[in-house]
Amino acid sequence: MAKKVSIINMKGGVGKSTLTVNLAWHFAAYRHWSQKVLVVDLDPQFNASQYLLGVSKYKAILDNGKPTTWDILEQNTRTPTGVSKIIDPHKPIHNVVTFVNNGRIDLIPSRLELAFSLKNPAQKERQLSKILAKIDNEYDLILIDCAPTESVLTTAAYLASDYLLVPVKPEYLSAIGLPLLVNSMNDFKNENEEHNLSLAGVVFNAAENYYPEEQLSKNMVRDLASKQGWYVFQAEVPYSKSFPKGAREGKPIINTSYARTVQKTRFMNFAEEFAKRISL
Repeated sequence: MAKKVSIINMKGGVGKSTLTVNLAWHFAAYRHWSQKVLVVDLDPQFNASQYLLGVSKYKAILDNGKPTTWDILEQNTRTPTGVSKIIDPHKPIHNVVTFVNNGRIDLIPSRLELAFSLKNPAQKERQLSKILAKIDNEYDLILIDCAPTESVLTTAAYLASDYLLVPVKPEYLSAIGLPLLVNSMNDFKNENEEHNLSLAGVVFNAAENYYPEEQLSKNMVRDLASKQGWYVFQAEVPYSKSFPKGAREGKPIINTSYARTVQKTRFMNFAEEFAKRISL
């Protein structure tokens, strides 16, 4: 069965989608991993979907009425393409790339209308976990890119996951949003005691080693993590202009043109530490 991990933070702009996509590429592309990875885009902003598919391929999926995470959550209500009931769990899955090493990346894309699920959340939160339970034996790793809000989408992600990965941009506004996540996780665990959900850890994302502000924010996060018993990754994901460049090229940082070796290495160090944390 696949390891299922939600990448989440209640603060937007921390690089969740970029981190999700680059982790998918790392574990699928590298020969010593050759993993079968499924990315689930559960964010109405659909950044991960466009990053992996490109604008034209993503638009074609919507134009052709192919199902997305919206259809999964809205199986019993009217969708943008009519009344939908996803019987075949493979129907929303789109192959992004298959490597010669047999690793591959598949995607369940998102769409803007997913935000409408927040207005009528009743009986939707378990739909994603039911779909993934039918296919998780076909994958090694499932990564869920979450919306930066406390909502039915958050609950759906928790129910579908074994682990949570929390990227934090080391700046004041990102750091002060973490208590919201603490409350969210505690509320979920109190209401769903039968579900085994663990925190893989907190990773500093887009770190620049800017003093003193960045260090103060890191200390704030580490203090909170210590009180909660949360693991903080030793490896940090650095800030790099190659990440947005990679998004434009449709490539991970490991393959982005002119990306600095030191930046690639720092990301790979984090990915390997992450793999150990979830026993991949």
